[in-house]
Amino acid sequence: MRSTILAASAAAVLSVGLVAPVASAERPADPAVVTTWNQVAADTIAKAGVPVQASALYFGFVSLATYDAVVTIEGGYEPYLRQPRAHRKASSQIAAATAAYKTLRHYFPASAADLDLAYDSSLATVPNGVGKTEGVKVGERAAQALIDERAHDGRDAPITLNVTPKPGVWRPTPPALAPMSTPWLGFVDPLTLRSPKQIKVRGVYSIKSRAYAKDVEEVRAWGEKDESVRSAHQTETALFWSVSPVQQYQAALRDRLKRHPFDIARSARAFAMLSSANADALIACWRTKYDDPFWRPVTAIREAVDPAKRDLDWEPLIATPPYPEYASGHACVSGSASEVFARLFGKRSLDLNISSTGPGTTITRHYDSARALDKETMNARVWLGIHFRWAMDDGNKLGHQIASWAMKREFQRD
Repeated sequence: MRSTILAASAAAVLSVGLVAPVASAERPADPAVVTTWNQVAADTIAKAGVPVQASALYFGFVSLATYDAVVTIEGGYEPYLRQPRAHRKASSQIAAATAAYKTLRHYFPASAADLDLAYDSSLATVPNGVGKTEGVKVGERAAQALIDERAHDGRDAPITLNVTPKPGVWRPTPPALAPMSTPWLGFVDPLTLRSPKQIKVRGVYSIKSRAYAKDVEEVRAWGEKDESVRSAHQTETALFWSVSPVQQYQAALRDRLKRHPFDIARSARAFAMLSSANADALIACWRTKYDDPFWRPVTAIREAVDPAKRDLDWEPLIATPPYPEYASGHACVSGSASEVFARLFGKRSLDLNISSTGPGTTITRHYDSARALDKETMNARVWLGIHFRWAMDDGNKLGHQIASWAMKREFQRD
């Protein structure tokens, strides 16, 4: 315990199930408020156009404030930030909605109208009285504590990555030739880790090594846009994982908890665990990218040191994202999510439905095994032609280690 977007119209906000049966003193708090406000957060974050890697941080803020509001009333788990004692009649349902609402409204003021509408709908689920009034107070305090804690955390700092191009070193990739996206993320204060560099990785390999040569040939053959050795199913798998994994895993947890509900405290805890692990995994990953910027496959293949191995026309299946290769951000967030899901549901009994709106398709896949989820996500990024196997392996391992470390120290039973 510490001391201290897909645009949503008003009608769409209402459609995600904000109006629940009215709670009473005899009826326990409806845990659906947690998934409802996670959906509101997902819509708000997407509507704001937050980059995928930074979106995890804002999911973390909302989920942690919601968690603190709920457990302050319900008990059972240690809060993330120390909170004043709640009134014994305070509604955790209202506290959860208030904490999420106040946090989102602070960070996304442009969405105030939609958020106000969603919040009014949540307030209508509990009758007026002491429970509602005190629940609002708890939610407001939890949100403000989180906002104060993150006031000077390094977000949006004026940091740029300046490198001298040479073999093995990242440089902006075609077609956009854009500078590194969100380089500040690697310097942000983590949510659970002590520092972005706390958990060590192997680091990039030598471009003269056998491992590197092997990885180049793998991605050259399997990741090319038009003349790949991929099967049709492998291409579909690659494209399935070409959208935001942060949004995919949040949606998967919402679906899982709707089908197999937890109580309100366990629901809030599940989202806090997933969101904080995803955020810290990406913070640590972005620091490795900044500190040791390795070139992407498209650059390595087109500008190979050996002129005989250069292929100036080689293209990956999708455009390469604008940041260095190592470690893979997708692998970091997937490894952290896989670890959280395994601890919540059992590593061989995830029962997760994950959806994608990748290019040309809308599809849902089912996953029961954490190992299967890890394997598929790591293969997919190689098949897309945007990562080497080394970066996938190390990123996935880093994500697992960060999630494991965090869950042993936060969100424990009180």
